[in-house]
Amino acid sequence: MQPGVPLDEVKAPTNEFFERARTRLNRDVPPGLTDLNADVKIRGDLDLEPELWVKAGVKATKPAAVLVPIVARREPQVLLTQRTPELKSHSGQIAFPGGRIEPGEGPLVAALREAHEEVGLDAKYVEPIGYLDLYLTFSGFRILPLVAHVDPDYAMKVNPSEVADAFEVPLDFLMTPGNHQRLSRDWNGIERHYYAMPFQERYIWGVTAGILRNLYERIYAG
Repeated sequence: MQPGVPLDEVKAPTNEFFERARTRLNRDVPPGLTDLNADVKIRGDLDLEPELWVKAGVKATKPAAVLVPIVARREPQVLLTQRTPELKSHSGQIAFPGGRIEPGEGPLVAALREAHEEVGLDAKYVEPIGYLDLYLTFSGFRILPLVAHVDPDYAMKVNPSEVADAFEVPLDFLMTPGNHQRLSRDWNGIERHYYAMPFQERYIWGVTAGILRNLYERIYAG
């Protein structure tokens, strides 16, 4: 980080992203993915107000994994999806490809499988780099995000039963903290604070924006 400059004023140099990511992330699976009592760094829907988890009566117990696909174009892009309105969880929202970790598979396999099922992303175009912090959601998931380098020659085939649309957003925009809005809303009498990163006609918020904020902090803070 630039000396004497607050974190939220630093503009991330995207041309250094992959180099930084490979030095700051690793593929060690945190024990907290399955052990609810493990002492590991955790982010989540209430990570800035941890006492509200108890008040809300929410327990995140379901292991899940998402792929954070960074497409290695001249100007790096983040591949995102828009979930169909019919899905039970986070319907209609902008998300990363991902879902539950099935019995017998690890988070890397799950993230790659889900990306292939949702948008047809072939694993041969994907180079896994490392995991971000575990992210807990109000919907009960313990999400482990896997950051990956994606070859720009990848092909995409959207699964219409799960994904309404898939698109790319400039990494530079998402890694610029001036675009990270802090908002709040009432949820069953509890004031929830969350990040939002509106981009053109796309409204990126909640879990996806929280994971992107964690990506910024892990890659560019310090």
